[in-house]
Amino acid sequence: MIRQSAFVGAQQLLKGALHCHTTRSDGDGAPLEVIRLHEANGYDFMALTDHNIYNHARYARDTHVTILPGVERDHILPGAGRRSYHTVLLGPPREKGNGYAPEERFQRAVPVADQHAFQPIVDDYLAHNNIVILCHPEWSGISARDFDRVSGFFAMEIWNSGSAIECDLDRNAAYWDELLLGGSRLYGVAVDDGHDMAHHCKGWVCVRANNDEDSIIQALQQGAFYSSCGPVITDFYVENDRAVLTCSPCACAGFRSDGMPTRLFHSQTNDIVRVEYEIPSNRVYIRGVVKDASGRRAWTNPIFL
Repeated sequence: MIRQSAFVGAQQLLKGALHCHTTRSDGDGAPLEVIRLHEANGYDFMALTDHNIYNHARYARDTHVTILPGVERDHILPGAGRRSYHTVLLGPPREKGNGYAPEERFQRAVPVADQHAFQPIVDDYLAHNNIVILCHPEWSGISARDFDRVSGFFAMEIWNSGSAIECDLDRNAAYWDELLLGGSRLYGVAVDDGHDMAHHCKGWVCVRANNDEDSIIQALQQGAFYSSCGPVITDFYVENDRAVLTCSPCACAGFRSDGMPTRLFHSQTNDIVRVEYEIPSNRVYIRGVVKDASGRRAWTNPIFL
């Protein structure tokens, strides 16, 4: 049996927000207001990733919500339109090795020629002991061919609430399968990228970890999480060449494997709680997908075969 790591271990699954904005950059809500909103919606941890200003502050000492240090950076590609690389960086506290200082500021919209020129920048993020998420590729006007040779991302955004609500983009794992099929060991995260307060608490990750910065960062790096906009996934494993996924009652569930069409199971009574799939030979990976009666999705990370 190969069980996806989000469903292994005695630690609880923590609900977390990895990409949030506040009035420190261009968000509508003050940091404490944004934290309290997430606390009221059952979040265990979050990162305040305002543009080009690195946050270490916790703001609310009387809350159980753990604040991951982080920032969002942006680099602009040449050519027509607004093509860019946006990345979220997340790291440990300063005293535990984060290479970025509290309130450290960065230049915005730094020009970069192409993904080969972007590679040293990602390498520098990693050298500062941060993990890196590629943000909203559709909104950024880039395709998989613009970043498929960059190494160092631990994840890419497969759902971004702001992009989905405002632009109908970045709502269902665009480009992820193309990269996985090409050999990338890349995880998928659902985020809000909340600027408007109404964009918060729509997409999150559920991470198998203790509720402290080190444990959460390590679990994220290892892919010990799944992403959701509502449905709950309770297990995902492969045994005897069959993939099995269990979840909260839903209207549709199934699998994605090597970018090939696979059967999705549908129920008009929204009572699917388990699906199975016999995996064809020589597949590279398989991942699970779920959709509830309201159209909200959840995604497992891949099992690499």
